[in-house]
Amino acid sequence: MVDDVLMRREGAVLVLTLNRTEKKNALTGAMYDALSAGLAEANADAGIAATLVLGQPGIFCAGNDIKDFLAIAMSGMAGSPVIKFLKALVSNAKPLVAGVDGGAIGIGTTMILHCDYAVASERSVFATPFVDLALVPEAGSSLIVPELMGHRLAFEMLVMGERFTAARAAETGLVNRVVAPEVLEEAALKAAAAIAAKPREAVAISRRLLKGDPAALLARIDEEARLFAERLKSAEARAAFETFLSRSKS
Repeated sequence: MVDDVLMRREGAVLVLTLNRTEKKNALTGAMYDALSAGLAEANADAGIAATLVLGQPGIFCAGNDIKDFLAIAMSGMAGSPVIKFLKALVSNAKPLVAGVDGGAIGIGTTMILHCDYAVASERSVFATPFVDLALVPEAGSSLIVPELMGHRLAFEMLVMGERFTAARAAETGLVNRVVAPEVLEEAALKAAAAIAAKPREAVAISRRLLKGDPAALLARIDEEARLFAERLKSAEARAAFETFLSRSKS
């Protein structure tokens, strides 16, 4: 594990904590690899019954590290750490819980769609500004979000890029519960521990029944990745990224 992703065990729960606070937990290729490795370790360890993903106080994840992501994307999305992580989320065999405090932007929101249970603090904000960068949704979100919220709310989130408050995230099913920031980690860990304490085979079978065949989701991730890569080469995307990077420097 890299230092930007910390791993610890709390009983039968594996806790993965994003730890790049100075960059608002923006994900790099190495962090994607570390998260994938954490999920693989949980799947392979009979002593682990659930995995919990946390950010830092006030920030869950600001999305991709733009410069790192562009380098990855330009060398080919297929087989990249990003796609490997997204497919690891789909194939993950252990219950996955998220504890969100603060901003959850881009992949910070879309990874939550693959969690079985999510707790957010009252100050959390969810946003997917892909279209603002002349890109398209990723992580299978174009399939999951309409099924979760219906077309109009999915359009509002994924195309209009509107920010959802924690309360609205709960109303639309993006998260299960909203708590005060100071008890966020405790509440998320308690939920993960409660899941881990249940009969494991029954949980695994029930979870598979609820999720269904992953083939369509994996295919959608591949389709999104192909379109995402095409969009990155577009004049619209070049202009959007130049504007974004110039704002970041100012």
